[in-house]
Amino acid sequence: MSEHPTGDLDDVVRQRDRLGILTIANEADRVEFGYLRSTLDRTAGNLSRHISVLEQADLVEAAKGYEGKRPRTWITISRAGRAAPAREMAVLRALLTRHDDA
Repeated sequence: MSEHPTGDLDDVVRQRDRLGILTIANEADRVEFGYLRSTLDRTAGNLSRHISVLEQADLVEAAKGYEGKRPRTWITISRAGRAAPAREMAVLRALLTRHDDA
C-alpha cells in the first residue's frame, strides 16, 4: 500500500499567506513588499514573518533598495518557489481523487 498523500503536503507552502506570496511573485519578475501587504491585507510584521519562512526554505529572496529616495523591499521567487505551488496542487488533486474514489 502506498503512503498517504497527506505526507507530501508542504506546511511552508500550504499556509494561505505564503501560498499567496508565491502565487503573486510567480506572476512577476519581482514584487514590491507594499504591494504584497496591501493585496494580501496583512500587517508589515505579519508579512515579513511569512517572507522570512519562505526565504529560509529557499523559495523567495528579499532584496532591499531604493526607488528614488524611498526605501523598498522587493521579493523575487526562486526556481524552487515557482515549482512549489504546482507540487502542492498535485498533492491536493491526489487527495481529492482518493476522496472521490471512496
